[in-house]
Amino acid sequence: MKKIYTCVGLLLTSSVSFAEVDLSSLEARIKQLEEQLSNQEISRKKQAELLTFGGRLQLDYNQFDGAYNAVNGGDTGAELFPRRVRISAEGEQDDLDFKLIMDFSEGEAEILLLRFRYTGFENGPKIKFGRIREDISLDALTSSKHLALIERSSYANTMSPFFRYGVSAYQSFDSGLRYAVGVYNNDAFGSDGDDESSNLSLSYSSRLTWSHVPAQGNVFHVGAWHSLREMDGDILNAAFARGEIREPEVRLVNYAAGGDTAAVDQINQYGVELGWQKDAFLLQAEYGEREIETENSASILDGETYEGYYVQASYFLTGESRRYSKGSAKWSSPKGVRNAWEVAARFSSFDATSDSQGTELETFTLGASYYLNPDVRFMLNYVHSEVSGPGVSALLGNEDEGDGITARIHYEF
Repeated sequence: MKKIYTCVGLLLTSSVSFAEVDLSSLEARIKQLEEQLSNQEISRKKQAELLTFGGRLQLDYNQFDGAYNAVNGGDTGAELFPRRVRISAEGEQDDLDFKLIMDFSEGEAEILLLRFRYTGFENGPKIKFGRIREDISLDALTSSKHLALIERSSYANTMSPFFRYGVSAYQSFDSGLRYAVGVYNNDAFGSDGDDESSNLSLSYSSRLTWSHVPAQGNVFHVGAWHSLREMDGDILNAAFARGEIREPEVRLVNYAAGGDTAAVDQINQYGVELGWQKDAFLLQAEYGEREIETENSASILDGETYEGYYVQASYFLTGESRRYSKGSAKWSSPKGVRNAWEVAARFSSFDATSDSQGTELETFTLGASYYLNPDVRFMLNYVHSEVSGPGVSALLGNEDEGDGITARIHYEF
């Protein structure tokens, strides 16, 4: 009997020991599986950071008459066209991120933006290089997906070269101060991008802003910018801006209308900007000048100065407020906006006249936008322009006023 009890005891002890071993193995296996799942999740997040895709589609309708269609006697003209067809890819690895935007709206592929950005300097600037947007003008820096009106002001379209190859550094501080400086290849405004020795023609641009943001939706913003651009004797483009409607053949801001173009040595541009936001209401304004230095100092255009400005106001009838970023010193659309209505108005002016040539344009734009959701928006604008100056008859004949209706369907993906 004693032997039986001993055997039973040994069996029970062995069973408990085996159970402890099996349970320990199971716990270790479960922990291993949890680590594998965690690593897979981290890997998926890294892959998402490495490369993401998106895009933008904008379909526009323009109807215009008068000065806008002076080549056809001022009759009413109309166009239905893709304003922007863009595909983007972006991602990051460690302290370097990138973004590529391809545009197909003109019927062929174009690299619009090819930006690399280094963010590894602790308490230091961020560095951008590639084909990037020059830090010039609040209106020009605002993305087309965030514009309150369909087209930018004549001021922004005249002053900004938008995307150019170069390198820039920028930094923002808790005080609200932000600076940006950059050097770019100047192949804009008529320059071919090279001098007579096939060296790059360069532009040097800078922007300094300060903002006071006690709360989101309550912002005061001031800023100034400057740009010096080497032209190396190239002819300055005669037409500065269309007049805030995209498709008309005539560009209404034209410094050479009724006179001559100029071979330019360099362009000196500078501007100031102001923005004030109170909840659903946003007011912004800019003023700037362009000075040209011609190759021939005896030219009547040597030292000529052209100037422009605009004042714009927008308001969300449904109470939303635009977002302000200290890092970029500009506004964007409200986050998560749905079923919202926004109205906007702008008056702009650009004077490209000299004593005997050129035109001056004044434009009033009134618009309304309906945000179905953050990715879909419908826009409708009315535009009226008046053109004056010694070059009007040479450029437009008897047409010195024009009206237009513009509409847009915007889709983001």
